[in-house]
Amino acid sequence: MLILSLIIMAVSWAVQARLKNRFRTYAMTPLSSGMSGAEIAHKMLIDNRIYDVEITCVPGQLTDHYNPADKTINLSEEVFYGRNAAAAAVAAHETGHAVQHATAYSFLEMRSKLVPVVSFASNWVTWILLAGIFLMQVTPLPLYIGVGLFAMITLFSVITLPVEFDASNRAVQWLNNARIVNREEYGMAKDALWWAAMTYVVAAIGSIATLLYYIMMLFGGRNDD
Repeated sequence: MLILSLIIMAVSWAVQARLKNRFRTYAMTPLSSGMSGAEIAHKMLIDNRIYDVEITCVPGQLTDHYNPADKTINLSEEVFYGRNAAAAAVAAHETGHAVQHATAYSFLEMRSKLVPVVSFASNWVTWILLAGIFLMQVTPLPLYIGVGLFAMITLFSVITLPVEFDASNRAVQWLNNARIVNREEYGMAKDALWWAAMTYVVAAIGSIATLLYYIMMLFGGRNDD
């Protein structure tokens, strides 16, 4: 398990490094349309006949996200004000989530329903799993509970994959159809969003691997009895 964890950590680091490198490169490419990330998000909302979503500016780097609870597209300062290929990609991607919400995209709805459960699980799963490991020879119940909670976290990470890929597909298609980007900028936006999606893929693989490890530990311990 240690070797697998190290491999996943290394791959995750490499993907994150590649993602940051791509975004730095594309952030230096001025957008031919001259539009800012905020203007792009606004136009994409209007083109999809969505009028009840607010676009806000939030501090930090790569802190961009869509909040379905209050219907806000939250863009980092460099994306909100940025007029480059990277800002266009991120702004359109987050707006893609707003479009998913407005059209009742099934995987987004499933993920939203899991948020309260996953929030609880994330806070307690480590402690319950530790208790389960220590008490495994006494009772398997805590480990069962821990594995169940971790399974919910893993399910959340897996459901996140189609949500992210679909938002990226909506983003690049709209950017191209609306003539926000030229051919070169389209390729940049598509590449940037692909690397962003890969971070979720690595996270999901890591979560699945960890879940399988705990399942083997649970049933291996029972077989020893």
